[in-house]
Amino acid sequence: MSACAGKRLLPQFLAALGPGELEFLRHDWDLWAHDHQRPPPGDWRVWMLLGGRGAGKTRAGSEWLRARAGGQGPRAGRIALVGETLQDAREVMVEGVSGLLAVHPPRDRPQWLPSRRRLEWRNGAVAQVFSSEDPDALRGPQFDLAWCDELAKWRHPQETWDMLQFALRLGDSPRQLVTTTPRPIPLVKRLLADPETRVVRAATEANAAHLARGFVSAIRARYAGTRLGRQELDGELVDDRPGALWTREMIESARAERVPELERIVIAIDPPASSGRRSDACGIVVAGLSGEGIAYVLADASMERARPADWAARAARLWHTHEADCLVAEVNQGGEMVSAVIGGVDPGIPVKAVHASRGKLARAEPVALFYEQGRVRHAGAFPELEDEMADFGPGGLSSGRSPDRLDALVWALGELLLARRGEPRLRNL
Repeated sequence: MSACAGKRLLPQFLAALGPGELEFLRHDWDLWAHDHQRPPPGDWRVWMLLGGRGAGKTRAGSEWLRARAGGQGPRAGRIALVGETLQDAREVMVEGVSGLLAVHPPRDRPQWLPSRRRLEWRNGAVAQVFSSEDPDALRGPQFDLAWCDELAKWRHPQETWDMLQFALRLGDSPRQLVTTTPRPIPLVKRLLADPETRVVRAATEANAAHLARGFVSAIRARYAGTRLGRQELDGELVDDRPGALWTREMIESARAERVPELERIVIAIDPPASSGRRSDACGIVVAGLSGEGIAYVLADASMERARPADWAARAARLWHTHEADCLVAEVNQGGEMVSAVIGGVDPGIPVKAVHASRGKLARAEPVALFYEQGRVRHAGAFPELEDEMADFGPGGLSSGRSPDRLDALVWALGELLLARRGEPRLRNL
């Protein structure tokens, strides 16, 4: 059936079928599954499906659990669903277009109890939803199966993974599936090297027949050969870029176990020069400074293709949520527009305009030095921001795109640390 879809013959075939036949085919996974979406043979504890965007990772996870909860193979009675956040787990793994509810025929569909974060099958199987933001929630429950989605983006990857391993203690052979676009975080590297892990890789093209016509060719034309394309389209694990100001090791060593009381908190904005479908992202980073002179990155709230009113509203919410002291905005592109837009949302927020008189590399170098000196901590994982950091070198980002998240980080940490140690303030940078 997948071969038929790949040749674009599927519409004619399906048009000749009746409603009952269509319903049957829709839920007959053996007919549709690609090889990379089928569980690997043999004895394994972890099935790691590394794939590009749209490669069918979510569908593979949903169908695997559907089969196991329904009694195909060793029946699963207690299942853990772990996502980056509770919202991600619900909207992708449970309610998404390829999620667990969608892949079941109506007569077999489990009942979703959102208030309890549970899926309940008629045969007694139960799945519970968890978030990487709360590893301790996995203390107590026990499971015989788990599905971990986008593990490389988890907020507390190692802690959440460790708690899950203690919980997988039911049945004769507890197993877990990891579906993720690869990023070179330590946990992903360790799992790849584990002899009990079976690694399956798939590029976006593997599932092209089920994607919008022209999507693959358009996205390839823009990102082919770049680090971002290799990671997001080919499902390739791309490690440190030679010459980058930050290494993955530097970033990982900056993880904070806790955030102390902060003396000062700033919101930094790197606004796009324009709005619309082709505009750059708006970089928005929150950071604070402790009494010991350590800066803590608290949030990356950057927005893709956002209108000025949208990013201004988000910055204002962050200002009040974090009780910030200063909002720093780079105004080379926008001039007085930034202050005007923020003032239109909340006139009580003071905006400090900063001007870039030096290039991005020159501005970023002293901030990278703070990481080497151990003067910066990350309060959690910020995958998109950290990808830019590990990819930023003398030529900018390998994709050629603007490092908007990184720019906002540089403005925030520069405001906190450069001013503190008596160096020139950012308006001179």
